[in-house]
Amino acid sequence: MESHSSSFSSFKSYLRALSDTPNRLSRRACSVSTSSEETTRLRIRSGSEMKRTLRWYDLVGFGVGGMVGAGVFVTTGRASRLYAGPAVVVSYAIAGLCALLSAFCYTEFAVDMPVAGGAFSYVRVTFGEFPAFLTGANLVIDYVLSNAAVARSFTSYLGTALGLSTRTQLRFTAHALPEGYNELDLIAVAVVLILTLVICYSTKESSWLNMVLTVLHILFIVFVIVVGFWKGDWNNFTKPGNPENAGGFFPFGVSGVFNGAAMVYLSYIGYDAVSTMAEEVKDPVKNIPIGVSGSVVLVTVLYCLMAASMSALLPYDMIDADAPFSGAFREGSAGWKWVSNVIGVGASFGILTSLLVSMLGQARYMCVIGRACVVPTWFARVHNSTSTPVNASSFLGIFTAGIALFTDLNILLNLVSIGTLFVFYMVSNAVIYRRYVTNGATNPWPTTSFLFCFSLTCIIFTLIWQFGPSSNKPKALMLVACLGVAIALVQLFHFTVPQARKPEFWGVPLMPWIPSISIFLNIFLLGSLDKPSYVRFGFFSGLIVLVYVLYSVHSSFDAEKDGTLGIKSEESVKESSIERQVCSAKV
Repeated sequence: MESHSSSFSSFKSYLRALSDTPNRLSRRACSVSTSSEETTRLRIRSGSEMKRTLRWYDLVGFGVGGMVGAGVFVTTGRASRLYAGPAVVVSYAIAGLCALLSAFCYTEFAVDMPVAGGAFSYVRVTFGEFPAFLTGANLVIDYVLSNAAVARSFTSYLGTALGLSTRTQLRFTAHALPEGYNELDLIAVAVVLILTLVICYSTKESSWLNMVLTVLHILFIVFVIVVGFWKGDWNNFTKPGNPENAGGFFPFGVSGVFNGAAMVYLSYIGYDAVSTMAEEVKDPVKNIPIGVSGSVVLVTVLYCLMAASMSALLPYDMIDADAPFSGAFREGSAGWKWVSNVIGVGASFGILTSLLVSMLGQARYMCVIGRACVVPTWFARVHNSTSTPVNASSFLGIFTAGIALFTDLNILLNLVSIGTLFVFYMVSNAVIYRRYVTNGATNPWPTTSFLFCFSLTCIIFTLIWQFGPSSNKPKALMLVACLGVAIALVQLFHFTVPQARKPEFWGVPLMPWIPSISIFLNIFLLGSLDKPSYVRFGFFSGLIVLVYVLYSVHSSFDAEKDGTLGIKSEESVKESSIERQVCSAKV
């Protein structure tokens, strides 16, 4: 094969590449990959393979460890005090159902395409290279920033557990640095670097460490639940502390329950990292559905019991929104104040498991993004002795530690923000598109038109919910009208557009209803985020676009010319789909 000179071989070559940017963008930006390319051809670029050592119980452990962090100790109190009251139990049940629906979308892709790329690979095989890079890079950025925040919060909870003042005894102040960057957190740095060494050493050993920490964390949670029910009063589920406040199980009405569900849904984020382990799972067809769905169901049960326990301890209007559990025990007799220290210990274990799973996930995302040649392929390398993506793990670990050392991010409640919800939205769209469209064989316009119209209807519903008229009746009529239009769109699409493919092993049931509900819920949750989240998302998205235009598109273009990446033309995709149909027919 004729070699192609690199766009980065010299400054002159790079300028020539930049002048050809429009042509390269048109060729590469929407170039789609195939399942066979993701699972075979691209994996060769990593050198050694990741060992398949994980089973369903490892995935359940990773899922529970990734979701049940310290944030639940905060979100429960805020959702109860400000939005749902004792009905926060129902809010957690609704949020758990939403998380399960979204997890189904991830599971279909992970079973069909068991690679470490997670959402990046799923979007790349449906919508193309640039949308995949935009979603994957935003997700990696969210991982790094939230991991730095979680590492710093570990220091705070450690201080609570030890009865120390975090600000004065566990961090060091550098007066020469500006405010917000002058409290040096060496404990957070040490935690991140130690966990980086662990995930570089072995995924299986990381699983065992996560399992031990997760079991300890769950034991602390069970202890808090039992003590809460034992010490609590069932009258607190219906009677407020102040008679002037609204009473009953639903003091804020149905809308308060759904607003509470929007807030506590962020406590479920973390199961997506399990999909990045798919390349290291034995028998993925069996173990991935059990691991992903099982972890979401188990966490939902734990969260509902925690919420009920807290509601039994105190009336909703007396709950400390920032420290609900420890505050509830402090309100009681002096003999129970030591429980707040126990909560600090349990939260510390939760932070470690959440951090471990997130760092595993971010490294595997970066590894597969490197395989696609949109970042340097150095990140794609898998070490031959550890079978882990050492380069990606060590780089992101050091970068996270550097941010955790200086920056007081203070985003414990919003551990993963708009970037992750955007990725969930993209994956839900992608699973519908992949079921109904075969590139090069079916007309994509009916499906893309449905996805656009349905998303637009969901956006209008969310805007009315957030900014609609204060009068209840007109607002309710507009919301019902939007829901009617959304349901009609799904029903019309379901009856008029046939599915182009059927999953060979495991698929989302009730297609297209479940992913459509997931789309609606993710848009609704995106509407509940604040303005700074959108500003940050816009800033980082603009930065990602700049990186793609100045580097990524030229790197992938070079790889295509050298024959190490598939070409954009739909013939290759069509040929791959025909091969899959022939194989299925033979089976």
